[in-house]
Amino acid sequence: MKKIIFICLFSLALFCGGLLAQSKPVDQCVSCHLDNEDEEAVLFQNDIHFQKGLSCASCHGGDNTTDDMDAAMDTKAGFIGVPKGDKISETCASCHANASKMKALGSKLPTNQFENLKASVHGISSKNGKERVVQCITCHNAHGIVSVKNPKSPVYPLNVPQTCAKCHSNPTFMRDYSPKLPVDQLQKYRTSVHGLKNAKGDFKTAECVSCHGSHDILAPTNSKSKVFAANIPGTCSTCHSDKKYMKDYNIPTDQYEKYSKSIHGIALLKKGDTGAPACNSCHGNHGAVPPGVQSISNVCGTCHALNAELFSNSPHKKAFDKEKLPECETCHSNHLVIGVSNKLLGTDKEAVCSKCHTESKSVKGYRVAKKMRALMDSLDYLEQDAIKLVNEAEQKGMEISETKFKLKDVHTAKLQSRTAVHSFNEKKFEEVVVDKGINTANIIRKEAVESIDDYYFRRKGLTVSIFLMFLLAGGLYLYIKQIEKK
Repeated sequence: MKKIIFICLFSLALFCGGLLAQSKPVDQCVSCHLDNEDEEAVLFQNDIHFQKGLSCASCHGGDNTTDDMDAAMDTKAGFIGVPKGDKISETCASCHANASKMKALGSKLPTNQFENLKASVHGISSKNGKERVVQCITCHNAHGIVSVKNPKSPVYPLNVPQTCAKCHSNPTFMRDYSPKLPVDQLQKYRTSVHGLKNAKGDFKTAECVSCHGSHDILAPTNSKSKVFAANIPGTCSTCHSDKKYMKDYNIPTDQYEKYSKSIHGIALLKKGDTGAPACNSCHGNHGAVPPGVQSISNVCGTCHALNAELFSNSPHKKAFDKEKLPECETCHSNHLVIGVSNKLLGTDKEAVCSKCHTESKSVKGYRVAKKMRALMDSLDYLEQDAIKLVNEAEQKGMEISETKFKLKDVHTAKLQSRTAVHSFNEKKFEEVVVDKGINTANIIRKEAVESIDDYYFRRKGLTVSIFLMFLLAGGLYLYIKQIEKK
């Protein structure tokens, strides 16, 4: 009995399936082009649009229900043929920019891609001036378009670098649009941590789209660009601050948090100084790699050149190399680089010198660090006292402009001392702090005190003069009275 029921149900299913097959109209465009073994028709069978029920006529127009070629390709039936130039992207946008159409097709894709493309760097006019430099099919292909999640898609994360390189690695093409842009980004990317992992099949690592965007790519000089100087830390943190996303890579996720509190981060993110270092300043752009022990000083030295030169000739260079310590990072940290202050120098608990130098260990360094800190504190005190005295003299109306100008020399000495400390040479440090700083501050203080004393001297002299004048006037008055009596 069960077999009979199964046979009946199976037969009914076949019958219903046949009816459905007969009721579904045959796409004559696809059928005809397949008969001719056209490559486009073969590709279109795997196209996501074909799977959604769209036909050739959805893009090219015409009547796909008739096998009469003339009727199918009649302009009265809406046949437009192969779109050219900007008409290509406009044809795509007829659906992709229409929210109701996309919803009807069950798509959750955003409908602003075309508007973003027109406003992007790729939306500029081509050299013939008749179309945009990039159309939708430039990256997505024309026939055989598959989902971005499909490994066969040109815009699948593992394929994106090569897709972008079709233009960006072509010197002839790039010369016409952006001659300043290098054409070796792909080669550099393949040497980076991101590129190496991408080449090994890790689709989570950053590729071109991750940093530059897709349809909305803007020039790096545009403040809205993801790779604008002030936006780079936020762009990198999209992945690097996501603990869940980064859990497989065994690296910390607090870099952005630390950077935003650092001297570099405050300058860039809060003060808007686009010349301040961002992530790519140290790690590189397309060839992004974590600096190694040997390269950290070279990376820092690109900006802090004199500091790096002094350190390379200092006794600490050999000591750091022996212990395999990173140079700048050991004292200044990497992402949380704090502002320079006297607290970093010396033998207090806060001082970085005290990490290695104590009264019983590396005693010479301990003594030098203690003396350097004392000199720096003295310079700070003398500078503040000199400023106070100059201001006092100036408020009293004394001519002290030349003395005031010398304050710049003291401030310059302070800045130079923070560089000179990297030599870890007591004599060189004293030449800057004592000869240029402390001695000049003492001269300023002396001149300011003399101006203040001169002020009080003049004030006393004026008082005495006025008193004598009153005495003289009184004497004259009495003398005149005596004459009048006579």
